[in-house]
Amino acid sequence: MSASSVVVTGCSTGIGWSIADVLLGKGFKVFGSVRKEADAEKLQSQFGAAFTPLLMDVTDCAAAERCAKRVRAALDGRILAGLVNNAGLSVVGPLLHQPVADIRLQLEVNLIGPVLVTQAFAPLLGADRSLKGRPGRIVNMSSVGGRFGAPFLGAYAASKHGLEGMSESLRRELQLYGIDVILIEPGYVNTPILDKAEEQDYETYRRTEYGPILERFRKAFIAEGRKGLHPRVVGEAVYKALTDARPDVCYTVVRHNLKNWTIPMLLPKRTIDRAIGKQLGLLAPRR
Repeated sequence: MSASSVVVTGCSTGIGWSIADVLLGKGFKVFGSVRKEADAEKLQSQFGAAFTPLLMDVTDCAAAERCAKRVRAALDGRILAGLVNNAGLSVVGPLLHQPVADIRLQLEVNLIGPVLVTQAFAPLLGADRSLKGRPGRIVNMSSVGGRFGAPFLGAYAASKHGLEGMSESLRRELQLYGIDVILIEPGYVNTPILDKAEEQDYETYRRTEYGPILERFRKAFIAEGRKGLHPRVVGEAVYKALTDARPDVCYTVVRHNLKNWTIPMLLPKRTIDRAIGKQLGLLAPRR
C-alpha cells in the first residue's frame, strides 16, 4: 500500500541496510538510496519486490529531485509515510591538522545532504496538499556525537550538532503541514564503518604531537565499536519513530543507557574533559 512507503537514504550496508530490513519485515514498502548500480542490484536481489533502489548521492540536488519524481509516480497520488535521512560518514582526525576537504565532506553529507533530500521529498510527505493520506514523518539519523563532542571526531560532531539544531527548527516549521521530525541518536553500533576506521591512513597525523594519542583513540574506538549494538536495534528505533502514536522528539540508542549516557551527561563538562584527557594522554604537562 502506497501509504506505508518509506524512503531510506544510505542503504548499502550497516545501519541503513538494517533499517530497510526491519521496515520491510514490518510490512512497509521501502525506497532505498545507494550510490552504485552494483549495490542497487544486490539489494534488489536480497530484499525482493517490496524494495525499490534509488540511485542517489545525497549531496546531488538533481539526483534527489529525479528520485523524488520516481517515488511520486509510484505513490500514485498518496502521501509518503516517511523519509529516513540515514546516509552519513565519519573521517577521524585532529581539527588542527585535518584537511579542510575532509571537514567539508562530512558537513556536506551529514548536514547539507539531509536538508537537500528533505526539500526534494517534503511535498510527498504532505507539503503538497493535493496528495491523499495522513502527513508523513521525517527521521534524521543523528548520533550521541550530536550532543557529545569526542576528540578527533570534531567535524563529525559539528555535522551532527548542526543536524540536531536543524531538525528542531524544521520540526517547528513543518507543524504547518502536520509533518513530524524525529531524531535518532545511536551510540556505538557494530557496522562496517569500523573496518573503514581500521583502514584509514593516519600517516600525516603521525608526524604531529597527536600521533600516538590518535593511535590510542583509534584502538579504543574500534574496540568499543566491536562491542556495540547490532544495527538492527537502530532499525527498530526508526520503526518506533515512524509508527508511535505520540513519538518522542528524540530516541537515544545506547548500550547500558544509564551508565554510558544518562550519568555522563549529568556530569560537569570539565570533569568529562579531564577524564578523556587522562585516558588518551591529552592533558598538557605541568610547567
